[in-house]
Amino acid sequence: MNEFMTTEAATTGIPPPRAAGAKRNVWSWLNVWSLGTVLIAAAMTVPILAVLIIGLTPGDDIWSHLASTVLPGYISTTLGLMIGVGVGTLVIGVGTAWLVSTCRFSGRRLFEWALLLPMAMPAYVIAYVYTDILEYAGPVQEVLRDIFGWTLKRDYWFPEIRSLGGAASMMTLVLYPYVYLLSRAAFMEQSVCVLEASRILGRGPWRSFCTVALPLARPAIVIGVSLVLMETLNDFGTVDFFAVGTFTLGIYDVWLNMNNVAGAAQLAGVMLFFVVFLMLAERFARRKQRFHTTTAKLKALPGYQLKGAPKRFATVACALPVLFGFLLPAMVLGGYAVTNFDAAANAEVLRHAGNSVLLSSVVALLALGIGVFMAYGVRLRKEKIVTFVVRFASLGYAVPGSVLAIGVLVSLGGLDNGIDGFMRRNFGLSTGLVFSGTIAAVTFGYLVRFLALSFGSVEASLSKITPNMDGAAASLGHGPFSTLKRIHLPLIRGSALTAVIMVFVECMKELPMTVILRPFNFHTLATYVHQFASDEQLGEASLAALAIVGFGILPVIVLSFAITKSRPGHSTEEPTS
Repeated sequence: MNEFMTTEAATTGIPPPRAAGAKRNVWSWLNVWSLGTVLIAAAMTVPILAVLIIGLTPGDDIWSHLASTVLPGYISTTLGLMIGVGVGTLVIGVGTAWLVSTCRFSGRRLFEWALLLPMAMPAYVIAYVYTDILEYAGPVQEVLRDIFGWTLKRDYWFPEIRSLGGAASMMTLVLYPYVYLLSRAAFMEQSVCVLEASRILGRGPWRSFCTVALPLARPAIVIGVSLVLMETLNDFGTVDFFAVGTFTLGIYDVWLNMNNVAGAAQLAGVMLFFVVFLMLAERFARRKQRFHTTTAKLKALPGYQLKGAPKRFATVACALPVLFGFLLPAMVLGGYAVTNFDAAANAEVLRHAGNSVLLSSVVALLALGIGVFMAYGVRLRKEKIVTFVVRFASLGYAVPGSVLAIGVLVSLGGLDNGIDGFMRRNFGLSTGLVFSGTIAAVTFGYLVRFLALSFGSVEASLSKITPNMDGAAASLGHGPFSTLKRIHLPLIRGSALTAVIMVFVECMKELPMTVILRPFNFHTLATYVHQFASDEQLGEASLAALAIVGFGILPVIVLSFAITKSRPGHSTEEPTS
């Protein structure tokens, strides 16, 4: 028996069960997969730890100056922006998700996937477009002045687009799909029985939504809003263009304009507090709640056939976010691209597009490979130390790009100095900046930030594969690598493709980290668009902006159809009630 257990452990990587009362060996978790997983996860946490260490290290007394001058403004502005975006995305995302999931009205099938299109539009791009449309010299105010005979700005009142409210509106238009995506998935997974019971008790669609469907979907909604708030904290292009003083803009200003890394790290530490608070608040809010399906009756959801005014309201409510969040900006950019085609289509755009595609592809493939390795390492050995380090490494996606950029430059700068010092002492050669001054810094920063996307997708898919398959492969003489290659990878290829697409699209849109980490004379489409749009030259950047949007359209459509087909009992003919 002991011989069999030893053989099984050697082939599967899974340790044999301990006898009752046997003393545990603290190093029993060590093997290639577990050790590799811990080392990779630890490397991904270095930038986060570097920010915290620098922020706590005594240095120039700039913290008291920041606390007495700009810090209160950063806190109030950031909180105001988060509240505005959170409420806006909650209302639009949950409302439209409920309408397309359970109601029947004109254009519903179109809106199922069209409501996700704004996800492909970066917030800074839509901010550039609406500023060009709504500012004093823009077409909207020009038409109003012609119609009403106004001549001066003081003759009338018009909302200021470059403001906190304007920034919140821009982010809401492109971030609500996060809430819509998760809310709709939650509504599609709900049992018909609870909804039918609500109808039997005399509750109509509205009361059923408020008292039954909404509480059941709460975990997914909370996660969606948390993602929105984290993206709000990460935004740089919009707040920079609108001159809204948030933490992200403050970190950039203190670091690059004041040349004070310690001050930027201290601001980043406060910003990390916001992120950790969001994560803990989300977990605390549902700490004792469990939501399970209690029946196998999973058929197509009942459809509430809307008529008259409710039907028209539902169509308009779903059409407006798509119109203002995607169609109108895309049409404006298309018009600019046609008008300024000679200036917009040049060799630089093609070169920057090549940089973006190559960098995003490399990071996506690396993130997938590392994500598979880590997820499989956790599956083989569910040890506390392995799980803890991996979960901490996954915090990278929750940390804003500007914060991670500081940690990446500091950690890689220290590595460069160590290598340079070693080469000088032993060989009399200076290596200079090997990592922090090259594209390696951008690649590492992207990996730290987006590894959680690939790891989460792969881990969720692996968790659905029964451990019996590992045991069957081990009994046939296959080790962990052979089992992964022959069994697990074919079964998780759908999730792996999803992970690659998600990381690729996010890398194409990433701006704050790229602005800080990129080498000199290296641009991506995001930094190219930001550079020209900041100088009020949106026409020259229109084609590059459309390229960013184009790379994001296909993935969001694929995600929408995947959600639609995920419900057991789904068919093209859906019942109505």
